[in-house]
Amino acid sequence: MTHRPYLVGLVGAGVGPSLTPALHMAEARYHDLEYLYRTIDLSEHGIAPHRIGEVIDWARTLGYDALNITHPCKRLVIEHLDDIDNVADEVGAVNTVIFDGTRTVGYNTDTTGFALGFRDGLPDAATGHVVLIGAGGAGAAVGDALLRVGADHLTVVDVDVDRASALAHELAARRPATRVEASSPEKLTVLLPNSDGVVHCTPTGMAEHPGLPFAAELLHPGLWVADIVYRPLDTALLKAARRAGCRTCDGGHMAVYQATEAFELITGVTPDTQRMSRHFRNLVGSPTPDREAKGES
Repeated sequence: MTHRPYLVGLVGAGVGPSLTPALHMAEARYHDLEYLYRTIDLSEHGIAPHRIGEVIDWARTLGYDALNITHPCKRLVIEHLDDIDNVADEVGAVNTVIFDGTRTVGYNTDTTGFALGFRDGLPDAATGHVVLIGAGGAGAAVGDALLRVGADHLTVVDVDVDRASALAHELAARRPATRVEASSPEKLTVLLPNSDGVVHCTPTGMAEHPGLPFAAELLHPGLWVADIVYRPLDTALLKAARRAGCRTCDGGHMAVYQATEAFELITGVTPDTQRMSRHFRNLVGSPTPDREAKGES
């Protein structure tokens, strides 16, 4: 079978080291697709984020089929699109733009990617009360995903309590039957002992921002821990969580599932999630997550 060639880009600040292009192109080769995925680093080219509308126009003129959008443009890009899907509309952020003829359509595969990755990495995890740390763009997508997978009570924690309150209000408005609250990091000493799980959505733990988002002493065997950081995959938080007997879910799960959904949106071809996961973990030099998902060291 012959396919037309695809030209795809990743737009954001500091996207040069991203693994997404290699991940997409490797899967495309299995499907005999001619698929070129390039990074468009706004910082490297001196393009201010508020010019994302111009970048969209340039990409369409240059023949791009799609763009993945990342920090800091996921919200800024919305006003420059012709349409967005329901998930992106609810979350208020777009991470995939498809050029459909003369129209630009935005999607959000972050929230659905986390939901799918969560079910894969932490099957049957209790979601009675979940603490979400980080109320930025990633936190907004993950918060939405947690409500989709059935969280009954969600507490949004951020150093900026006003930002946490704003996100909690947005989430509660979408799911009136769910209890959603905002809190500050100082309250984690009270929140975590009585929670089923915690999801970490800040840069802490990345190679450039080492450390723990909260004291390891707050971890306990009854708590599952998910981290969306994937470079490194085995963050300090996950290591501490396993030592405390917690079940864990690394950031690779969300990274892979959001990529598989984007790949299918772009090509119409259903990718092999397990194959993409294996390739992703090879790229980051990490073994498969089976043992980690079970809380084993």
